[in-house]
Amino acid sequence: MPIAVGTKAPDFSLKSKNAAGITDVKLSANAGQKNTVILFFPLAFTSVCTTEMCDITAGLSAYSGLNADVIAISVDSPFAQEAWAKQHNIGITIASDLNKKTATDYGVLLPDLGGFGAVSARAAFVVDKAGVVQYSEQTATVKDLPNFAAVKEVLAKLQ
Repeated sequence: MPIAVGTKAPDFSLKSKNAAGITDVKLSANAGQKNTVILFFPLAFTSVCTTEMCDITAGLSAYSGLNADVIAISVDSPFAQEAWAKQHNIGITIASDLNKKTATDYGVLLPDLGGFGAVSARAAFVVDKAGVVQYSEQTATVKDLPNFAAVKEVLAKLQ
């Protein structure tokens, strides 16, 4: 069960790989400055995840216009995430939760998905500048997308 609205969001420090190299992605980097949308997704190179991240990339200006950063998190290695992002022109920050700690901390780790082992569920969180969860959603199935209209509504109220 995902962590609830009103909960202090667990901070994380995850690895991300892009053209600039390997970087650390930390929720706390936005503290006091920006709201953060955290999107957990099961696995890179899958159709629903690709659609979701490509759609978010295409609409990224809507999130930046609402003073929010978007961080996508999966259990894939940062190297697989980078190859997937390059192949599909995904332009959002993707962070690796290879040890599955962050998905566990947020209550969205699925113990087994189709025999592939533990992966994160598809979930969305909005964390305000103070680090408090203002929106929390785990989709009914990994094939369902989060309610992005509701995410944007919450962000609009946080401006």
